[in-house]
Amino acid sequence: MAGQDWFEKDFYKTLGVAKDADQTTIKKAYRRLARELHPDAHPGDKAAEERFKEVSEAYSVLSDADQRKQYDGVRAMASGGARFSAGAGGAGGGGFEDLFSGMFGPGGGRVRFSTNGGSAGGINLEDLLGGFAGGGFGGSYGRPPMPVKGGDIHASVTLPFRQAVEGSTQSLSLDGKPLTVRIPPGVHDGQKIKLAGKGSPSATGGPAGDLIITVNVPPHPVFALDGNNLRVTVPVTFAEAALGARVDVPVLDGSTVAVKVPGGTPSGRVLRVKGKGIKTAKGTGDLLVSVQVAVPQKVSGAAKDALEALREATKGDDPRAELKERAAE
Repeated sequence: MAGQDWFEKDFYKTLGVAKDADQTTIKKAYRRLARELHPDAHPGDKAAEERFKEVSEAYSVLSDADQRKQYDGVRAMASGGARFSAGAGGAGGGGFEDLFSGMFGPGGGRVRFSTNGGSAGGINLEDLLGGFAGGGFGGSYGRPPMPVKGGDIHASVTLPFRQAVEGSTQSLSLDGKPLTVRIPPGVHDGQKIKLAGKGSPSATGGPAGDLIITVNVPPHPVFALDGNNLRVTVPVTFAEAALGARVDVPVLDGSTVAVKVPGGTPSGRVLRVKGKGIKTAKGTGDLLVSVQVAVPQKVSGAAKDALEALREATKGDDPRAELKERAAE
């Protein structure tokens, strides 16, 4: 997204947050809206899709400290910043003469300017501005400016979780010109990809700026990225955790992998399956399986009798004994 678009877009309003909102508030607002408006939840709803894109665009700017600072500055100018007038100043504002009179006029008096060679007692505006362009007040008019790199262009794309993991090719449009961008596998929410030389051209003969793409990845209901690793939480029964079991765990390609849960596994323990994570140019990650002991909401019949018997058999055990000892330290 080019900077000039920021004049017309209120990203704070889009996310429903205050202008002084901290990053935690901004991120929470984005995640809530991303879940509500995700295209998977509104198939065929163009309005929801456009709203989702607006929310993603707003978050890509406000979540980046540098972009947010630039955006706030642009919006401040749009709402009434400094202005320059080529004519005489009116009430509440001054023109070029008032500005430069305050800088160069003796005793604060007005200074006369000329753009065609000047006259006695006047200042040639072209010479003056030529000095600025030449790199200093003493520069001669007509000196070519120093080459300066062109401005960066910021854009954002939103990828479904699976495309973010596997990599994707995205088509963008910059100033009406199509551009194909390859997104590498394993990108994370908020990650930035820089394409050198694809930004705005330089007006002074310097190199072109860069295209900086912020990737937005809505959360997946089952999987989560952790570097090159893939995380998943798997519920197990109390008997499976206590006695041990082999359970089928889903992986991203739609298949399952058998994972051994050792006897006595507590809730929250993480089991690692090698080579079942994200494949990138730097290697392949692992599948990290978090075990979650599922507690039944209702227990009756033989299951209740078995649990009562277990409680009776283990009534001498105190799982909180170590907790009490450490609390007394």
